[in-house]
Amino acid sequence: MRRIVVGPFNRVEGDLEVSLDLEDGLVVAARVNSPLFRGFEQILVGRAPQDALVVVPRICGICSVSQSAAAAAALADAASLAPTPNGRLAQHLIQATENLADHLTHFYLFFMPDFARSAYAGRPWFGAVAERFAAGRGQAGNEALPARTAFLRLMGFLAGKWPHTLALQPGGSSRAISAAERIRMLAILRQFRTFLESRLFGDDLTAVAGLESEVDLLAWAQGRAGDFPAFLAAAHDLGLERIGKASERFLSYGAYDSFAPGFWQPGQAVARFDPGQVAEDSRHAWLADSGLLPPAAGRTVVDVDKPDAYTWCKAPRYGGQVAEVGALARQVVDGHPLARDYVARHGASVTARVVARLLEIARVLPMMEAWINALVPGESFCAQGTLPEEAQGVGLVEAARGGLGHWLSVKRGRIECYQIVAPTTWNFSPRDGDGQPGPLELALVGLPAGEGALPTVQHVVRSFDPCMVCTVH
Repeated sequence: MRRIVVGPFNRVEGDLEVSLDLEDGLVVAARVNSPLFRGFEQILVGRAPQDALVVVPRICGICSVSQSAAAAAALADAASLAPTPNGRLAQHLIQATENLADHLTHFYLFFMPDFARSAYAGRPWFGAVAERFAAGRGQAGNEALPARTAFLRLMGFLAGKWPHTLALQPGGSSRAISAAERIRMLAILRQFRTFLESRLFGDDLTAVAGLESEVDLLAWAQGRAGDFPAFLAAAHDLGLERIGKASERFLSYGAYDSFAPGFWQPGQAVARFDPGQVAEDSRHAWLADSGLLPPAAGRTVVDVDKPDAYTWCKAPRYGGQVAEVGALARQVVDGHPLARDYVARHGASVTARVVARLLEIARVLPMMEAWINALVPGESFCAQGTLPEEAQGVGLVEAARGGLGHWLSVKRGRIECYQIVAPTTWNFSPRDGDGQPGPLELALVGLPAGEGALPTVQHVVRSFDPCMVCTVH
C-alpha cells in the first residue's frame, strides 16, 4: 500500500489536502485534512453578543450572508424574538441571493473546468466543453460572471452591500424596501431568469423544476442547447452518476420556510429534525478530545501534539451517524422526485449533487419573485427586543453547501461560548471516535487515483464544493 496527497484544491482557497491510501491503483482509505486553523470561536468569547453580527461574516467572503443569518437567528432565539413578516421575507431574499449566486459560481468556475482537462481529449463532447469551460479562457465564464454580478445587485437593495452586510438582524432586516425598489428588484430577477433559461438550461425554469426522474432529465437534455445539458452529456458518458457515494444519510435544517427540515436514510420516511441530535467529536482533530458532545457543551481547545489527529476539523454527527448536507440533502429531504430518483437509482453521486444545485436554482428563483411581491412597503422590516444578561440560543440556516449552525451562550451580558458547525464541517469531517469516516472520506473509497488516472478524485471532491475557511474555527 502507498499513500499520496492530493491538493491543494485551490479554486476557492488552497486549504484542503486529501491523503489517499492506494492498493492496485485504487483508493482503499481517505483522510481529509483542513490544515488552516481560524479561531473565530475563541475570538467571540468575552465580547458583547451583538458583536457576532460583525465578526462572523468575516469567516468567509463567499457565504458571509449565511454566517450573518445564523448569528442573527441565534441571537433571536436567545432573545425570544420573532422577525416581522417583511423582515422574514427580506431574510429569505438575502440568503437566497447569496445561495443561488454560489450555485452558479460553483458550476461555471469551480466544477466544469475539470472537464476541459487534456485527459478527456478524444471524448465526443471534449472540444465543445473545453472551448466553453476552460479555466481563464472559456466563453462560459465571460457570460456567467456578468450575469452573476447583475444578479448580486439585489444585495444593494436588500442588504446595503455584499459580503459582510450588517442588514441581517435578529428581528429581521435593517434595510426597508420601498415600492419603487420592489419593481427594480423584479427587473433584476427577470434579467437573471433570461440568462438561466437561455444559457444555463435552454428551457423555462418551470420545466426544469418539474422533471421527476433521471430518465426524464436525460430525455429532456437530449439535443438541447444549454450548459446544463452539456454537463449531463459529459457526466453520463463518464458514468459520474455511479461514483461519489457517501453515507446515504441526508440532513437538512430546512430553508426559506419552503424546503422541509428532516433526516432521511434509505428505506425510511423522513424523520423529524431534532437539533438535540447534533453533536461533534474531536477524536482525530488537533483539538482536545472530549468525546461526542452537543455543540452547546463543546469547546475549542487546541492540542497540536495529539496522536492520530490529522485535521483541524471536528466530526459532526446526527444521532451518532454520519450525514451529508447540501443541495442534494435539501432536495431529498424536501421530497423532490428528481433528487429522490437519482439517490434511489445510484445513491449520492457526483451527478446527483450537481443536478440538485441547478434544480435548486430553478425552484428558488420563482420563490424569490413571490417574496418580493409579498413585501409590504411602509410596514416594519425589523422587530425590536432586548437580550437577557443570561441566555442561550441556536441559529440554524441552510447555506449553499448545506446546514450551518451557530450555538451561543451569554453570561453577565457577554458571550460565554460560541460554537459553529459549518456545512463543510459535516461533509469534510474526519473519522470520529468510533472510526466512522466522514462523507467525503467515504465517497473517495474505490476510486482510481495516482499517476495516469482520470480526474475522478477531483470530480468527487468538487461535487461537495469545498469552502474550507468555513470548516474550522
